[in-house]
Parts: sequence; C-alpha cells; structure tokens
Amino acid sequence: MAQFRYTISRKHVFVDSVPVLMYYVEDMPFAFDVLEEEQKSDKWILAEAALNQEYTMEDIFKYSDYLIAEECHPVLFDLDLINPELIP
Repeated sequence: MAQFRYTISRKHVFVDSVPVLMYYVEDMPFAFDVLEEEQKSDKWILAEAALNQEYTMEDIFKYSDYLIAEECHPVLFDLDLINPELIP
C-alpha cells in the first residue's frame, strides 16, 4: 500500500483583517506567521491577501483541532512531506 505524501504551501491572507503568511497542508491551514510592520503595508502582500480566503482566529483553531484529531498536523506529527523545508 502506497503511503500518502503531503504537500505544504503558503500564501498571504487576512486573519481577522490583519495580513499574515498562512501555511497549509494539502490546502488546509495549520499555522501562520505574523508579518513585520513594513510587510503589513506592502501593496503586493496586501493584494495577494485580498485575493485569498479570509480567516478568523476561530477558523484557525477549528482547522488545527481537526488536523490534530486526525494526526495530520505537520508541526506536531511526523508526516511524509514532499517539501518539509516550508514548515514554519
């Protein structure tokens, strides 16, 4: 039986109206980095965030809880990752 390999991705999004760099495992958010003050006003970051789905902190907690319950949270569990260098 083949083992599933997971892909990590990241993009700028808004969380509670604040731009952040969100990390995803198979398109499910699991963590984010807070941006520096100058990044929060960067027009390219703001434009990218505006194009992507917006989240609330409650959304992030729900996704994290789900990933933990399924033992698929990449920070907490040893997953077979295609690109582990993107883990925050």
